[in-house]
Amino acid sequence: MKFKSLVELCEKLEKTTRRNLMVSLVSDFLKGLSEEEIEPAVSMMLGRAFPKYDTRTLNVSWTTLSRVISRLAGSHWSAFHQAFRATGDVGAAVQAVFERRRAANKQATLLESPLTILEVRKIFEGISEARGEGSREKKERLLEALFSRATPSEAKYLTKIIIGEMRTGFQEGLMENAVAEAFSIPLRDVQLASMVTGDISEVAYLCKKYGKSGVINLGFKIFRPIKPMLAQMAASLKEVFEEHGGKTALEYKLDGARVQIHMSNGEIRIFSRRLTDVTRSLPEIVGLIRDELRAREAILEGEVIAVGEDSKPMPFQHLMRRFKRVHEIDKIAESIPVELYLFDVLYLNGESMIGKQYVERREILRDIAGSIPLTKQMITSSLSEAEAFLKAAVEEGHEGLMAKRLDSPYMPGVRGRHWFKIKETLPPLDLVIVAAEYGYGRRHGWLSDYYLAARDGDGFTIVGKTFKGLTDEEISEMTRRLKKIVIKEEDNKVIVLPKIVVEVAYNEIQRSPKYESGMALRFARIIRIRDDKGPEEADTIEVVRRIYESQFYKKSRFYGEE
Repeated sequence: MKFKSLVELCEKLEKTTRRNLMVSLVSDFLKGLSEEEIEPAVSMMLGRAFPKYDTRTLNVSWTTLSRVISRLAGSHWSAFHQAFRATGDVGAAVQAVFERRRAANKQATLLESPLTILEVRKIFEGISEARGEGSREKKERLLEALFSRATPSEAKYLTKIIIGEMRTGFQEGLMENAVAEAFSIPLRDVQLASMVTGDISEVAYLCKKYGKSGVINLGFKIFRPIKPMLAQMAASLKEVFEEHGGKTALEYKLDGARVQIHMSNGEIRIFSRRLTDVTRSLPEIVGLIRDELRAREAILEGEVIAVGEDSKPMPFQHLMRRFKRVHEIDKIAESIPVELYLFDVLYLNGESMIGKQYVERREILRDIAGSIPLTKQMITSSLSEAEAFLKAAVEEGHEGLMAKRLDSPYMPGVRGRHWFKIKETLPPLDLVIVAAEYGYGRRHGWLSDYYLAARDGDGFTIVGKTFKGLTDEEISEMTRRLKKIVIKEEDNKVIVLPKIVVEVAYNEIQRSPKYESGMALRFARIIRIRDDKGPEEADTIEVVRRIYESQFYKKSRFYGEE
C-alpha cells in the first residue's frame, strides 16, 4: 500500500466532521491493508511512529526536523512562516514549502519512487535505532532521504506523525468503531481488547489476522502496560456522595507520580502514567516489590512520592528529576529518596482482577502487599467525616482525596464517575504551553511568561498567561526545552509546539474577550511541570467552562462576570 493512500485518507478526514462518514472511510481503508501494514497504518493515522506499547521513540526535535526541511527547501523556506501564520498548522506549513520546491524542481520529484507505508515505518525504525556518537547526523540523513521522496501532502503528514500532532479529528474511540466495522466484530469486544492491550493498533492487527477469535477473552500481557483508569474532578464531597449513593471509599491523593508495576517470576518493570518504562530510575522500588510482594505474577498500580528528612512529601518537581535520571541513580537516590504506596491490583497469578469490585480488589491487594503500604483509606457515609479526612490529607502535604465507588470495576482508559478527584480549593488545571515571551530585567534572556491553553477539539485555545510559579532553575530549563520546539518568532514572543503540560492554580475563572476561548484565569500560577502527562491529557475547554459555572454556587454571577 502506498503511503500516498494513507495521506489521501487523512486529507478526507480533515475535511469532514461527520463521525459516521469518518468511521466508514477508515473502515474501507483498513480492509485493503495487509496483515503487516495494518498496525503501522493505524499507528500513523493516530499520529504515532510506533504503537503505544513499543519502547522505541524517534527522539527527533522540531529543531532537527526544521533544519532538514529548510535544507531541502532552500530559498523556499520563507513560505513556511507565511503558511503557518495563515493556518496555525505545522504540517500545512511544511506542505506549502514543498509545493514551492516541487514547482521549482518538478523533474527531480517525478524521478523518485513513491513511498509505501512499510518503507516509512522502516525509516522510522532506522531513526529510532540511531544512538551514540554521530546519531544526530544519521537521523538527519534518514529524515532527508524520507522527505526528499515525499510529495507535498506526504511531507505534511510525515511532519504530523513525527511531532505527534495529527489533528484530523479522528481519535482512538472512532478508530475502535472503524476496526469493529472493518472486520465485523462487535464494538464492545474491540473496546475491551483495546483496554486490555492498551493500543488499538495491536487490536486491529489481531482482528485482521484472526477475526473475532483474536480478541475475545484477550488477557493481559505482563510487561505490556495498560491504559490507567481515570477520574473526574468533583466540585465537592457532597457531589461525590450523591453520585455514589450516599457511601464512598476515600483515599489520600498523594502528591506523587502514578506508576504501573508488572512482575513475573521475579522480573519487575515499572511504567509511568504515560506508559513509558521508568524501571531504571527506581531501583529501590524494584527491590521493595521483589522482597515483599506475595505473588508469582501481578500487575499493580501505585503512587511513588519523594520524601524529605522530615518524612513529608517533597515537591513534585524533585520526583520528576528521579524519573528522568538513568545514570548515577545511587547518588540521586540519596538526595531524593522515594516511597511507594499501592492502591489497586489489575492482574494476579494468571487471573484478571478488573471485573471485581473495588472493595474486593483492595482486600486482595492488602493480602499480597506484605509490608508495602497502601494509600490511606476511609469508607464512610458521613459528610463531616469525609471533610475531616480531606483536611487531614492536605495538612499532611498531599493533594486531596480520591473517591471510589465501592462496587466499581477497574475500567482501563476510561474517565467516568466511578472515581472522583477532590481538592479543597478550585481544582487546578492541566494546561499546555503554546507560546512564551522573554522576560525583563533579571529574567532577560529567559522565556518566562507562558501562554496557557486548554484542549479544544483537535487544537488548543488559550485561557491565560503567567510568569509565576517556577524557580529560576526551572525557568532556565523551561527556556531550553521551549527553544527546541519553537515554530515561529514574533518580536519578543515565540510560538511553540503544544508539548509541555503544566499544572496551574488560579483564584477564579472569568469571562474575557482577551482570548478566543472567552475565558481567562485570574492570578494564574504554575504549580508544577507535568512531565508525566502528554498534551492529549490536558484539560479541555469544557472543563474550564464547567469550573467557571460551578463558582456561582458561592458567589454572585455579576462578580464572576466582571
